[in-house]
Amino acid sequence: MVKRFSWLVFCLLFSVGMTAKGGGRQYNSYKGLVMAGYQGWFNTPDDGSGRGWHHYNGPKGFRPGSCSIDFWPGVSEYKKLYKTEFTFEDGKPASVFSSYDESTVELHFKWMNQYGVDGVFMQRFVSEIRNESGLKHFNKVLNSAMKAANKYERAICVMYDLSGMKPGEEGVLLKDIAEIARQYSIKDHVKNPSYIYHNGKPLVTVWGVGFNDNRRYGLKEAEHIIDGLKLQGFSVMLGVPTQWRELKGDTESDPHLHQLIRKCDIVMPWFVGRYNENTYPKFQKLLEADIQWAKKNQVDYAPLVFPGFSWGNMKGQDHNSFMTAYNALNNVPCTLNSWLLQKVLRRDWGFQGYVVSDCGGPSL
Repeated sequence: MVKRFSWLVFCLLFSVGMTAKGGGRQYNSYKGLVMAGYQGWFNTPDDGSGRGWHHYNGPKGFRPGSCSIDFWPGVSEYKKLYKTEFTFEDGKPASVFSSYDESTVELHFKWMNQYGVDGVFMQRFVSEIRNESGLKHFNKVLNSAMKAANKYERAICVMYDLSGMKPGEEGVLLKDIAEIARQYSIKDHVKNPSYIYHNGKPLVTVWGVGFNDNRRYGLKEAEHIIDGLKLQGFSVMLGVPTQWRELKGDTESDPHLHQLIRKCDIVMPWFVGRYNENTYPKFQKLLEADIQWAKKNQVDYAPLVFPGFSWGNMKGQDHNSFMTAYNALNNVPCTLNSWLLQKVLRRDWGFQGYVVSDCGGPSL
């Protein structure tokens, strides 16, 4: 059984500064925008992508008892839906959307326009686009997004996730962005006004540089990418670990990371799951020092907010924690929503683990 929830879960990525110029039509700066990370990775067996129940499925497929999503999407506004083995309490089959359908992406951009989200970072995973299947899927999603962004006057920016990249695959990324720039005229702001520019150049984000979690690529490969993007005429946002400035904790100790950040236009540290309302004061001091470092080195600073995800369905029953969303449901902050935390989480779902909050949520 599944419950009906209209729930939009995304990573909010926002910058501090003045409103972007261009009256909401042409985006000449990232400053002042509230952006979401857009993976666009949900597939179904009948959507034409050939990827099956991609990102819906659990260890035993996508069926009752096996899934990787936290909430069932509200689907009343989607033009195309796909039936699943799940059913509602009344016995009717539950359906889901596919990111492969252009109508799905257009609806998401319509919602962004309706609810005041400025736009999205279109994530492209190097480990996916190096393969024919992944490239086909993410090209179709990007094509749908570029159309919808200009239709609904939403900002859009390409973001590369390096997770899973192998040394020597830097050329895959650089070739890919060159083709995207040509196909979608992102270097011509009149033809593609929704594409974000920063410091006078189209912006490209590269995420996953400087982490010490045994990635196969390193700073050498990252520098090749940054230099290649600059040579092609792009401004660059760099996604780095939480303790990038101090070069400790989740960050490798090589000070060359700071040289790479100085080459870029924006730095965006990763703070997902790093603190809760009790531990935030320590991180507040870290943030203040980080921002001062960025100002001193003439690099813009973009904070990241994570709305919450349990990992329970994705990682199985042994995963015993749940993070609340950093937003409100029915005008009640999720961190203080007794209906959500007690009735839904504890009684309906039978969750017995512990719940953490993000970024001082109870003080909102």
